[in-house]
Amino acid sequence: MTMGYTVSLKNIISKKVVQLVSCRTFAAGGGKAKKGSKGGATGVGPKASTLSKEVKSTTTVGANILKDGVDPKLLPDSEYPDWLWHLLDKRPALSELRRKNVETLPYEVLKRFVKLDNRARIKENNSVRAKN
Repeated sequence: MTMGYTVSLKNIISKKVVQLVSCRTFAAGGGKAKKGSKGGATGVGPKASTLSKEVKSTTTVGANILKDGVDPKLLPDSEYPDWLWHLLDKRPALSELRRKNVETLPYEVLKRFVKLDNRARIKENNSVRAKN
């Protein structure tokens, strides 16, 4: 009887040890990072820019893609094409386009409507086929 109790106690203890060892643990992040260590941010905040305000206002900082090149200078607004100023304008969604009269839409908007409508129709057909 004592032998059976000892064997079952060993099995229980070994199962608990395996559970403890196989448990995933994570390091505590409470301590300070060493100076010069890899990883986490050790500074208080972002570093101040060393560029003067004059340089910031006349050049596009960080737009240079060439190794030996320089950042391009900013031009007056009149030097840029008109379409550039409309790139971030909101365009109407498909539901709004469906509510409008198709015959009165400009060509570019009509083209976008056809594209969005075809895309929605294809998605609907695909979902119907997937259910069957």
